[in-house]
Amino acid sequence: MLPFRFVDRVKFIVERQLVKGAGFQLLVVGVFIGMISLIGGLLVIPFGEPHEDMGGAIWWAFLRLTDPGYLGDDVGNWQRLVSTILTISGYVVFMGTLVAILTRWLIAKMTDLERGLTPVTLRNHIVVLGWTSQTLPLLGELLGSSGRMRRFLEKHDTSRLRLVVLSETASAAQVHELRNEPGIGRKARQIILRSGAAIQPDALQRVACLDASAVIVPSAAHEAGSLVTSDIETVKALLSIAAQARHLGTPLPFVVAEIQDIRKHPVIERAYPGEMEVVAGDATISRLMVQNILHPGLSEIYNELLTAGEGCEMYIRGGESLAGLTLGELASQRPRVIVLGILKPAGRGWHVQMPASSDILIAAEDRVVMLARDYDETEPDPKAPALPVINRGQPVSRSVAFSERVHRVLVLGWNRRVPSLIDEFASYRQMRFEVDVVSVVPASERQQEIDRYLGHQRDVICRHVEADYMVEGELRQVGPLNYDSIMLVSSDRLASGEEADARAMVGYLQLEDLLSEGTHRPQLIMELSDPDNRNLLTGHQSEMMISPMIVSHVLAQVALRRELRVVLDELFTVNGAEIQFRDPHDYPLPASADFQVVEKVVAAKGEVALGVWRGHANEHGRHLSLNPPRDGYLDLSAADRLVVLCTS
Repeated sequence: MLPFRFVDRVKFIVERQLVKGAGFQLLVVGVFIGMISLIGGLLVIPFGEPHEDMGGAIWWAFLRLTDPGYLGDDVGNWQRLVSTILTISGYVVFMGTLVAILTRWLIAKMTDLERGLTPVTLRNHIVVLGWTSQTLPLLGELLGSSGRMRRFLEKHDTSRLRLVVLSETASAAQVHELRNEPGIGRKARQIILRSGAAIQPDALQRVACLDASAVIVPSAAHEAGSLVTSDIETVKALLSIAAQARHLGTPLPFVVAEIQDIRKHPVIERAYPGEMEVVAGDATISRLMVQNILHPGLSEIYNELLTAGEGCEMYIRGGESLAGLTLGELASQRPRVIVLGILKPAGRGWHVQMPASSDILIAAEDRVVMLARDYDETEPDPKAPALPVINRGQPVSRSVAFSERVHRVLVLGWNRRVPSLIDEFASYRQMRFEVDVVSVVPASERQQEIDRYLGHQRDVICRHVEADYMVEGELRQVGPLNYDSIMLVSSDRLASGEEADARAMVGYLQLEDLLSEGTHRPQLIMELSDPDNRNLLTGHQSEMMISPMIVSHVLAQVALRRELRVVLDELFTVNGAEIQFRDPHDYPLPASADFQVVEKVVAAKGEVALGVWRGHANEHGRHLSLNPPRDGYLDLSAADRLVVLCTS
């Protein structure tokens, strides 16, 4: 064994003290200052005055070490030499090292504060666990929901909205993103960032989950093939919240959790015993995409209903202030609102009646579903004249005959959502679908994921083509003109949503060149991942859907009004209520009719008129007019369609 040198031992001991932090570093510097002062005092003691004793000599040396101004007071060459050495040592040790230690300590403290490691001391706030592609639009939705938010704050006995976001690494760059996000801007001061992961119990304490009025858990993207998925992280976060509440003996907060795999729904419910709403993000987008194939043009409707901005939204009002009225009477007293239906309590859930008969009496425990442009329009307006009461009978379900015709769908691209998309196609038993998936991902890997998701179900014929749709020759060989519908899905295997959307948009522009060569144009639906790209392809001949914006809207609105989830499930799943386009000639409408007349005629068949779909887009590229003014003449043309809520 080699012997250790004394110098190495000293250096090791000093190093171990320096790495312990600013306090120990200052202690080491103080020891050096004391040693230098002691040595300097010993060097000048033999010269007597003004240093009669050891204490005076050490004090003389300390003053020269810490203050250069004493250098000119010394007499004699030896004293001046020692004094000069002490002064230079003071610059290096006392001034330089001390300032460096304090500066580094201050920078480290500021960095820790910017990272958001300090626990928040808030109550009745809203917590968002995770910084994902959905976080920014989610926060914008929460900050922009003035009417719903006002009711939410009143319910939780608080006057000011506070949002706390848990990010893996909170930074100034994220604050900059918040300030630049449309819908947030100056409201970013209402948002508090904290660092940590949702699967860390101490991070959940940092954002005060147990004191929150609502906790939202959006799904995060993970690499393909990863054993740790977003659903696993969601389950771990819910278990941690439940364990903390059990340990402290406090009630559990209300949670809105997004899951990617709808089959994990029972696992999520077992993980969290408190009040919770589960939003199946992938299944929701898959349902909307299939509905869009069944009813071309529907994307514009749910882009208005399920994204923030101008237009109409669905609102749910409690029956406490409406008890005793019928749905028909309520509709007549709200001239700028369309009453869609009612929710009746059924055990721990709700029985949805959409559309509903106008003579149904509203009870205090019921919930009424309305379509309006603003929450304030759902309030009574004594200045607005009441409308005539419209009599709507019981809605009649229209049976759909089995179609022998095969609807061919071409899916360009691959992401984790495609298996749930195939499953959604299979849920429509009255139709036959054939789906061809074109992607650079190996066909065997895709088929394995579909088999794992669907099991042995083979109601939908699904074929796989290994090709890159970005290459014109390979895309031409697929023959896109031979399909009824084409879907461009955003890849989740690229580094960011911007890269995935760039690939999808270039593929779309290339696809347009091929489609222009034929007389029959398939329906084209494009999915994007980055909300910032929503205006890049305005005016093009495709239906666009931005998944994060839709899912974030659903999460935000369900957090503010949890009954909205069952309404969306009713609207966008097979059977039950559906939004459909109808030919105006299917109804006995007069030659010139306003929307009030349309409502009355459509109600005679037990349906609800929602608006008009114009065959020709306006100057803004829009076809849809939901909830138009009652007294304005519609001037319907042969290409126009009525938008109705019916039962299928």
